Amino acid sequence: MSGKPVLYYFDGRGKMESIRWLLAAAGVEFDEVYLTTREQYEKLLKDGDLLFQQVPMVEMDGMKLVQSNAIFTYIADKYNLHGKDLKERVMIETYNDGLRDLMTMIMFLPFLSQEEKQKQLDAIQHKSIDRYLPVYEKALANVEFLVGNKLSCADVLLLEATLMLEEKWPTILTNFPKLQAFQGRMKAIPNISKFLQPGSQRKPPPDEKYVNTVKEVLSHVSFEMIGQMLSRR
Repeated sequence: MSGKPVLYYFDGRGKMESIRWLLAAAGVEFDEVYLTTREQYEKLLKDGDLLFQQVPMVEMDGMKLVQSNAIFTYIADKYNLHGKDLKERVMIETYNDGLRDLMTMIMFLPFLSQEEKQKQLDAIQHKSIDRYLPVYEKALANVEFLVGNKLSCADVLLLEATLMLEEKWPTILTNFPKLQAFQGRMKAIPNISKFLQPGSQRKPPPDEKYVNTVKEVLSHVSFEMIGQMLSRR
């Protein structure tokens, strides 16, 4: 096996996409194993690779890491993208948690019924404009990056989140000039610019094939129920 991290997940965004983004921002090449059948997932379970019976799983540094937030934090620490001290790290994690709340709601949209999906879209747009985006606009008022005036995993997550929002609502950042400028600076970083180019390992928005594959592999999970729970946040 090569020394590259190996990512075990579906051929789509989901809980792995932020990990892909962070590795790319750190300039780390990685390989991927796509789950396409229930049998692959059951083999990972049988082999004891999934501590909580969930993916994503990342194999790196002699470990098989699970739980997406733990994986993300490990990579951020390893590549100096997690602040210089505890005070910076707690602010980074505060910003990260807010972004994850927002992104998780978007992530489960494809698994909802049409009626529930429209309700959730309206809720996400409202919460983005009233609750989430103003926080990051204010944080970027007089600085280039969210914490410590140095690139951190929170900046990478914020770029990913704002691009996801723009896929749904192209003009959503119109009244947030600091966030627009932030996007421009982030896109100019060579590793990130490379990840944004066609042919990279960045995944497109989920389509029907992705949704059906996830449902088939994780046939024991009620995604619509999860989506409905998230919509009540």
